[in-house]
Amino acid sequence: MTIVPAPHTTPDLLVIGGGIHGCAAALFAAKRGMSVTVIEKDSVARHASGVNAGGVRRLGRDFAEVPISVRSMQIWHDIPDLLGEDCGFQIAPQIKLAENEEELAGLRKRAEELAMLGFEHEVVLDRHRVRELLPAVADHVVGGLACLDDGFAQPFWTTTAFRRKAEQLGAVFVEGTRAERLLREAGNWVVTTLTDSYRAPKVLISCGAWSGILAAQLDEPVPVQAIAPLMLVTSRLPAFCNAVVGATGRPLSFKQMPNGTVVIGGGRRGIAEPASNRSEILFSQLRLTADTAISLFPIMAGATIIRAWSGIEGCMPDEIPVIGASRKHEGIFYSFGYSAHGFQLGPAVGELMAELAATGSTQTDLSKFSIDRFHSNQCQ
Repeated sequence: MTIVPAPHTTPDLLVIGGGIHGCAAALFAAKRGMSVTVIEKDSVARHASGVNAGGVRRLGRDFAEVPISVRSMQIWHDIPDLLGEDCGFQIAPQIKLAENEEELAGLRKRAEELAMLGFEHEVVLDRHRVRELLPAVADHVVGGLACLDDGFAQPFWTTTAFRRKAEQLGAVFVEGTRAERLLREAGNWVVTTLTDSYRAPKVLISCGAWSGILAAQLDEPVPVQAIAPLMLVTSRLPAFCNAVVGATGRPLSFKQMPNGTVVIGGGRRGIAEPASNRSEILFSQLRLTADTAISLFPIMAGATIIRAWSGIEGCMPDEIPVIGASRKHEGIFYSFGYSAHGFQLGPAVGELMAELAATGSTQTDLSKFSIDRFHSNQCQ
């Protein structure tokens, strides 16, 4: 049911977008005592936040993301205390496999560079240790890189749990309401929809692939591209994998669920059509995903695909998000462009955005996520 706030209500913060980042920001802002309204053009968790693979990983992050990811993992490990629900979160090693010695050398170099920055959560696995953790892995795999206490969760459940907790603290969610225009008027930002308008002194734009439309209205254009990551689920198999597995040289995200089904994704893409709110599955790409899974886990040759899907996500050219305050406008904040790996970051970024909205600053360095970093290379 759509809940529409009273016309006279002017919240402290208006959030545009009901994905995990918008919902987490709403929750943490409400915890700080701010009044919050979230507007979502479809329904909460409709797109990337509800249909991703659910990986909760620090492994393989761009170095700019690592401090935020580390903080987010702290929140994930205490997620029942925050939300009153476990969101299906469970600890499972995240492992990136090396299929040759060159790949393993690259993983070893990354772990060394990360350690020099003061982070030691990524550990190198030799051939023997990989097989201790993954007995069913293919013979040709020579090693890997792992975060042993990362994990995974249920994305739709998690996003809606953030919403429920935010509502308990007074946040209002309005679904089926698309932000069309964003204008400054009498000290407030006015967001107009087809039927209503909403006013607030502060606005967080966190609507995924559609965020670029609003940023352009504010004269802060960004080259965000809509993508459609592909996912598939197989029939149940005997238990053989209790980790979340990726590959160094090929796109893959692979995990076996407690019920025996295997969820596979990791980078292959369908066709995204953000204007029509649709995405299209490309079965040729799903075939490549399945072939990769079989080559790394021969047991998968006997599996049957029972379901496949895709969702629309915003991707940046450098594959790291836009996070932080507007460089041109007071009271405007951005959180989008997570490039198919934003789920784990959601709690910490929500905490950061609430801090920014409430206090105007944060001690976390967000310079590498600035919206104007593409100024010299913007799309025409």
